Amino acid sequence: MPSFDIVSEFDQHEALNAIDQANREVQSRFDFKGVDASFALEGEKVQLEAQVDFQLKQMLDVLRGRLIARGIDARCMDVKDPELSGVKARQEVILKQGLDAAEAKDVVKRIKASKLKVQAQIQGEKVRVTGKKRDDLQSVMSLLRGEEGPELPLQFDNFRD
Repeated sequence: MPSFDIVSEFDQHEALNAIDQANREVQSRFDFKGVDASFALEGEKVQLEAQVDFQLKQMLDVLRGRLIARGIDARCMDVKDPELSGVKARQEVILKQGLDAAEAKDVVKRIKASKLKVQAQIQGEKVRVTGKKRDDLQSVMSLLRGEEGPELPLQFDNFRD
């Protein structure tokens, strides 16, 4: 019976490369000359640090552009509110991976609403879709790609015939 998994993940190494590139770009930009601004990756959290709030917004645009250039979908970014203190401004961006329970339920609900002859079941941080025909599975893929879906980018993994 053909099946595939629906996951939401990104390459951690590519994220590290994107953050290194963003650091180099911020250090070489004219509007950041003499400013102590930096990005730091800690697990799946990216710390943005600058002197004022508007610089954080510019840094966020740089980070988004670098992630997209490295093949990471910008929808995986969860941007927190900036923390402003007297001397520094900090902001945290969480790079989300995996489908949580609510998002997985939403994906399953949309698949069932399509009335395709497939079964969808939640398995941890992924959704497994099985069906009798390969064409039905491909229809599910095109449905999830085309429709306004969850806030996370979806990948289709482990396709078996």
